[in-house]
Amino acid sequence: MKKIIMAGVCLLIMLTQSGVSAQAAETEVKATWLWNPWMIYSDEAGTLAFLDSKDVNKVYVQIDADIPVDVYKRFIEKAGLLGMTIYALDGASDWVAPKGFTKQDRLMNWLSSYQQGALQAQKFAGVHLDVEPYLYSGWNTNRAATVKSYQALLSKASASTAAMNLPLEADLPFWFDEITYKNIYGKGILAEWVIANTHSVTLMAYRDSAALITELVKNEVAYAEKYGKSVVVGVETGETDEGDNISFYEEGETFMEGELAAVTAHYAGIPGFGGVAIHHVDSWKTMTP
Repeated sequence: MKKIIMAGVCLLIMLTQSGVSAQAAETEVKATWLWNPWMIYSDEAGTLAFLDSKDVNKVYVQIDADIPVDVYKRFIEKAGLLGMTIYALDGASDWVAPKGFTKQDRLMNWLSSYQQGALQAQKFAGVHLDVEPYLYSGWNTNRAATVKSYQALLSKASASTAAMNLPLEADLPFWFDEITYKNIYGKGILAEWVIANTHSVTLMAYRDSAALITELVKNEVAYAEKYGKSVVVGVETGETDEGDNISFYEEGETFMEGELAAVTAHYAGIPGFGGVAIHHVDSWKTMTP
């Protein structure tokens, strides 16, 4: 009997360690946004070479219905051979407008058709939405209604992606932990609600130092841990007039990589932390070393 019990304990330990290893592997995300999908049409090889050289393993690729589906199929298949997963990217602030759902429907219909016509190696691994409701006029004129519309949008997207057996992700500003809601979706903090109702979020933690970034994202990482989800921390590389501490544009890539390493080290072993993301391919390609 003792031998059976010990064998069970050993098996439990092995399974636990295996789970930890799988979770650790999942946190090693290095993602980026590819907003201009025409670059995979005109220079697929160059785009893949750049992503591979930066050790990117996840790419949010903008969907443009004018691009032949075969272009996406070839890119996803070749990216997969390089260890990259590709997520379908789309969204705009006016998706929270009264008839904004029609644009989301257009994306989901395109994606459903695409997935059905693609080989397994050519399929998108998930959906990544970039809907920034605070850029919509209603955010200032009727914030409560706009927040509710945003929640309705994500709920609808969750149902659509579930029907395709795809995970749903969303971009999230770091300050949504200061926005509250009280409506048909309950009462609470918007950041927590979004994290609870998506597979993962990428935080737009646009600051240029590890100290600032780790402080900005701590609440979201805690929410992610609470719900068994993950938060990917995104940083900016483009030139901006919003302030000197927003982007790594001035400091360059080497400095950025050092700060990202510090952020990763700070959250090492914390289940809610899912990795880092660099915004975005075009500006990353031209930033100073």
